[in-house]
Order: sequence, then structure tokens, then C-alpha cells
Amino acid sequence: MNLEEYFTRTGYKGSLEKQDLETLTDIFQHHIRAVPFENLSIHCGEKITLELEHIYNKIVRRKRGGWCMENNQLLGWVLKCLGYDASFLGAYVFNPHQNAYTTLMTHLLVKVVIDGKAYIVDGGFGVSYQMWQPMELVSGKDQPQAPGVFRFTEINAIWYLEKLRRKQYVPNQNFSNSDLLEKKECRKVYMFSLEPRTVEDFRYQCTYLQTSPDSLFTRKSICALQTTDGFRALIGWTLTKTTYNYKENTDLVEFETLEDEEVEKTLKEKFNITLDRKLVPINIKGLYTI
Repeated sequence: MNLEEYFTRTGYKGSLEKQDLETLTDIFQHHIRAVPFENLSIHCGEKITLELEHIYNKIVRRKRGGWCMENNQLLGWVLKCLGYDASFLGAYVFNPHQNAYTTLMTHLLVKVVIDGKAYIVDGGFGVSYQMWQPMELVSGKDQPQAPGVFRFTEINAIWYLEKLRRKQYVPNQNFSNSDLLEKKECRKVYMFSLEPRTVEDFRYQCTYLQTSPDSLFTRKSICALQTTDGFRALIGWTLTKTTYNYKENTDLVEFETLEDEEVEKTLKEKFNITLDRKLVPINIKGLYTI
């Protein structure tokens, strides 16, 4: 495991000496545009583990992606190696179909402190709720980014993240009512406390999320990658391309349904992913929006 190999994977060629916000942002953006948010291991007979060396080999050497416990653990390791004051936090994700936050702490994220200011760095949420810049940990402040306006709100030591999106234009009207399309303009994302967490705090959740029939991740095969102007996602057989702010405060959302034989080719061409085992796509309706 070495940093040079990791940065070759992400394409980052900037400074490794500065521990400032600009450098952090650059490293972060290279990560989310090179490493997909994906759970494909579950749907091709592989086990997802929390062992950092396994995650490193999977993402860096095998050029795969991962979910939050993989992406953010790797990102946290990189930042610590570079000298950043980085630590892990745990979040409870909002489920729009139940209109409630989950009771299980399933989301791992990174807190970074620079010159006394705290920032949240989250490279493992994917799709339209993936932040593009570290977010300052301050309550009630709108933080506009390319994906939309993010905002933290703190109430009784609990922090809440929400995102305000733009209008959406969907050329293919067959998908205008798709369960994959976010209907609300303002969406709650997750809540968390500032209690430091370790990877050990996520052992049970890692197993549960990849085995329970109630888990989003067993019900949908997901692969999403941020681009320079939006993101693309393959959920089941549905390929989505979103272009942020393509005109007049409107995002362009394009949908396409793939045939079985097109899935593997699309993963290679659009996400730079080649799987070792056969993928069985799945997309049980509900539970997920882009």
C-alpha cells in the first residue's frame, strides 16, 4: 500500500506537501471522479470486507469502486498519511420512503480539521447526493456546489445534512415518474454526531447491508461515478446520465434501459470497471433515488 499507487489510480498530480483546503478539495475531487460508488460485489458473489488492505487492493489495484465504508476508509487513510487531522464519524441515512432516518448507523464519513476549522469529507454517498467539495461544519449556512445547495443544521449536538436541487428536465418521458427520480426539491440526506468512530463500529452493519433482504444494497445493483459536469449511474439495467445546471437552473437527466448483454460493456466503457465474476443485475422498485 503506497500513496503513489493510489494517486496514479485517481490521476492526482498536485502537491503532497500542503495540508490546506485547496489541496484537500483537489485530492477529494480526483477520488470521486475516478472511484465509483458501487455495491456490485454483492451481486457477483463477492464478500465486502472492512479490511483496509483488501479495500486498497480492490479499489487501487483492481480498479473497482466501493460503498462508503470502503471509499471513505481509503480516503481517510490517504489523508492521515499526508498529515491531515482526519477522523471517522458515523451517520444515519434518511429513508424517503419511510420518511425517517434509519435506526442503524450505516454511513461512515470523514471529518478533517484544518487551521481549527472542521470539514466533512464524504466520498461515499454517490449519485446526486455526492458532495463535490469538503463541507465546512457550520450550522445553517448554505454551501452551494455544482450538484446543488448543501446545508448542515445542528440541533442538540446532532447534525443534519440536506440538499436543495435544481429543476430537472427528463427528455425521455417514459421515465418521468421513475422511482429512481428524486421528486422533492429539498431532500434530507443523513444525520450524525461528532462522536469519533472506528471501523469496528461498522462490522455488523457491513454484514447486514450485504445480506439482509431489507437492505437497499441487496435490492439494487448500483454503480455511480461523478464526472466533470454531473454524474452517471447504472442501477439494475437503467443507465442514467445527469448534467448539472445545463441551462437556466435546470439539470438534464437522461435515462436508458440496457439489455443484459450491454451491462458488462457499459460498466467497462462508462465506469472503467471489469468484474472478475458474472454480475446479476437487480432493481427492486423503491428505496433509491438519484
